[in-house]
Amino acid sequence: MIPVLVSALMWLLLACLLILRRGRGERSITYAALIIAIAMTLNIDSIYVALDGRVGGANLVTLLADLSLTVGVFFLGRGVMKASDHQPRSVQLALGTPALATALVCAIVAFFLIDRGSTTTTFMLDLGYQSAAAAYSMIHFAYYAIVLTAMAVLAARQLRVNRGVQLLPPASLVLGSVFGVALTGVVITMDVAHVAGNLHLMAAVSVAYGPLYLLTFMFLCLGFAGQPVARSLQARSRERTTRTLTRQLEPLWARAIAVRPGISQREDASFHADDGETVLHRKVVEIRDATIDTRVAFEVNEVERELVERAERHLLPAGPGAAASAAHGHPRVAWGHQKR
Repeated sequence: MIPVLVSALMWLLLACLLILRRGRGERSITYAALIIAIAMTLNIDSIYVALDGRVGGANLVTLLADLSLTVGVFFLGRGVMKASDHQPRSVQLALGTPALATALVCAIVAFFLIDRGSTTTTFMLDLGYQSAAAAYSMIHFAYYAIVLTAMAVLAARQLRVNRGVQLLPPASLVLGSVFGVALTGVVITMDVAHVAGNLHLMAAVSVAYGPLYLLTFMFLCLGFAGQPVARSLQARSRERTTRTLTRQLEPLWARAIAVRPGISQREDASFHADDGETVLHRKVVEIRDATIDTRVAFEVNEVERELVERAERHLLPAGPGAAASAAHGHPRVAWGHQKR
């Protein structure tokens, strides 16, 4: 049941990413979701048995699914790293290609040292008493723990700089990573107990395996799907505010261009009049210009001044693009002072 649920979560995450992240150049998270979804699908008993039978019935599909999951986790970590600034050297090493290659090679070597027998849907329960099988499992989960720890560090840093709804995705990633590291501890304890023949300890610890497995993937999926959703919600909120401010500035702007026509009245004006923030920026600039131009008589009251300043503050987070679209540069000029 767990592979089915996790597989469904990953395919759903992939669909969300394809819809919400279309057009974005960075695809690491999308690749990760696809690879992990395939890995989880291969672990569904009916699919696993059918495919393993086609490749000789020696549990080779276990190796394929586990290697796919490891590569998918690598892409998850890379996606988080590429979205972060100033990654610590330790994080870069943990999420680097050499660490992945080392884990894959060691896992493959350990796998082919296992006496695997015929197809089994309970690979570690049936074969975990072998040292090679325990090593195989621990190699994978140790690598997961390394990557998840690095992801948690990067996501925790985002918690310090994000605000509002943007806090939810990194918080989910931190929780998912913490649950994943805890899952690693459970699995390694089970592996060691199985090899040592302490089946009572293995059974006692295994109670936490299922819940931690589900919680790990649930929160990681929420975190990765939540990033484009949060950006979309924030963009829509910003667009609504832009439209509201533009509408509120309309009377003041009309008075300003009546005494001092601006570039927006020219047919050959080189700015994008169909972009809401460009239009708002243009209006603010032309109101400012009318205010500081000593050749014209134009005054604003305190309410109007506060409105213009609120529009300026709203435009600031948009970055240099909004300012670059206007001929006069950034509108932030002290009231009542000459521009030149």
